[in-house]
Amino acid sequence: MGVAVSSWWMASSVARAGHLGVVSGTALDAVLARRLQDGDPQGHARRALAHFPCQEMAQRILDKYFKEGGRDGAPYRPNPTLTVEPSKAAVELSVVGNFVEVWLAKEGHDGLIGINFLEKIQMGTPTAALGAILAGVDYVLMGAGIPREIPRLLRDLSAGRSGGITIDVAGATQHYTSTIDPTAVMGEALPSDLKRPQFLAIVSLHSLAAYLYRDEDIRPDGFVVEGPPAGGHSAPPRGKMQLDDDGQPIYGLRDQPDLRKIADLGLPFWLAGAFSSPEKVAQALATGATGVQCGTIFALCTDSGLTEKVRGQLLDRLRRGVLSVRNDPLASPTGFPFKVAKLPGTMSQPEVYEARPRLCDLSYLRTPYERPNGTLGYRCASEPEDAYLKKGGHLEETIGRKCLCNGLMANIGIGQERKDGYVEAPAVTLGQDLEGPIELLAQYPQGWSAAQALEWLLTGASDAQGGPADGQADSDRPKSVPAAAARAG
Repeated sequence: MGVAVSSWWMASSVARAGHLGVVSGTALDAVLARRLQDGDPQGHARRALAHFPCQEMAQRILDKYFKEGGRDGAPYRPNPTLTVEPSKAAVELSVVGNFVEVWLAKEGHDGLIGINFLEKIQMGTPTAALGAILAGVDYVLMGAGIPREIPRLLRDLSAGRSGGITIDVAGATQHYTSTIDPTAVMGEALPSDLKRPQFLAIVSLHSLAAYLYRDEDIRPDGFVVEGPPAGGHSAPPRGKMQLDDDGQPIYGLRDQPDLRKIADLGLPFWLAGAFSSPEKVAQALATGATGVQCGTIFALCTDSGLTEKVRGQLLDRLRRGVLSVRNDPLASPTGFPFKVAKLPGTMSQPEVYEARPRLCDLSYLRTPYERPNGTLGYRCASEPEDAYLKKGGHLEETIGRKCLCNGLMANIGIGQERKDGYVEAPAVTLGQDLEGPIELLAQYPQGWSAAQALEWLLTGASDAQGGPADGQADSDRPKSVPAAAARAG
């Protein structure tokens, strides 16, 4: 769904109904910093901060970012960017930001909460995972890559040990890792009773599922099998990229997972991408799936993090039958196709894209590279072309690239307002399957809540309340159809 569209309050609503509520784990350091600068008017962030195990760290975050009464139109102050070896300030803000979102989602109930990370944001994963574990997250989900090192990372961090992952560095002549030591970060405030969350790998093909399953060290606890229509980043087609008349990637039979082979692995799996209807839920369960992951119908619900203006525009276009979502092969600096909803006033419009000054200041999707002298640099295909070329990038890699980091922040009302008067425009992502939202809109013409969407999904599937897997307590396993309202941008 993007940054904080799968919000803590929506995840809480889903979890309270007995299913798996999932928050987006993308850029939660910046989300917290900006919410605090906006005055945290309802006090939610500060309430969560009061429960962070290390109050000295929480106070440093408050002292730096909280503004009583808000910014009054001033630009947001920059937060430190994550690197292979991040600064202390960057580590603390990332740990605390992820803690806050998960803690708020879990507050006041005993339901299950997950967090969805993006494999492409490798440098932010160790710190984000520690923050989520400190808040007691039940599940971690990750896609947009091969998350082979995440099971070990979660085991290490939950045991209080130093944990890390390999960082892909362009032109690397050596092995690079990004690590975090919970004891060094938290000191004596590190809880002794941390639990290891379950890990669900988001995959698009049975071959990747089989690869991850074969070795116990990298084996996840289950899979989310995601089809091409799903929103946000999606796997590119296998083989040479071919585009249709609208410039969208063409997917074929080679891009369809063999669900029977995935089921034969014996791990629970969920289906995602065009499964947002009661009929599709029943279809998923009939294949042996534990349930489905849904994004678009929850992104459009009243509990999502989208601003009222953006949600209203989307629903109006859906109501008039003119809402469309394009799978843009160029939009993301990562090189992965990215679904972009066509909406006036957003980055989906060529004139809005052309009017934006090229810059990269949030930097979540930038790529580390090794300079000739052996030091590390960082580049993003959405930054100014001259700067990108000086860093060893190629001009053709910059064509059509959009600053998703800033656009996704604007979707939820915390877009940057720059000193020169430029205000960041939204970049809205949705899935391409709109049949479910169209049906829901017919029932709820003024919009629907997360609870109403969940109730509708479960229509006709009440006989599918499966029991827990062998060796799992019922409280540790999501019930039949976890509406995982999760999509990391």
